[in-house]
Amino acid sequence: MEIKKILWPTDFSAAAAVAESFVSSLTQQFDAEVHLIHVAEDLTQYEHYWGSGPDAKHVEELNEYAMKISRERLEQLCKDKLTGCPRYQIHIVKGDPAKEILNIINQVQPDLIVMATHGMKGNFPFGSVAERVVKNSPVPVLTINPSKRQAA
Repeated sequence: MEIKKILWPTDFSAAAAVAESFVSSLTQQFDAEVHLIHVAEDLTQYEHYWGSGPDAKHVEELNEYAMKISRERLEQLCKDKLTGCPRYQIHIVKGDPAKEILNIINQVQPDLIVMATHGMKGNFPFGSVAERVVKNSPVPVLTINPSKRQAA
């Protein structure tokens, strides 16, 4: 198997951080390009909860701020954790995480996706996002169980 592109979805959680060492190792081993994706939550979906709270302009400003912070965090992540990988691309989108990850898979056409599961919760070995990606991805998905590994 030749791995030239790796997609790494992250939500900046401790669970997602467990995948860092795998991405870094695979990147160095295969001299692969890394595509990081963060799916930001679209705050407009909560407008009906706010009643007479923030107007649409304020909500859009909050969305833009969240996207800016996400970009800064991904750039810092690349700098700090992927120093052995000079080739990376950042993707930040708003929406449903599994759906947007699957959309990026179709656009980028990676050879491998590396992502964390949410760990074991009762009888469910995957979080809903990881499960949907595994079930629908056209390319292999390496899932890392954070309850079995510790972040580097």
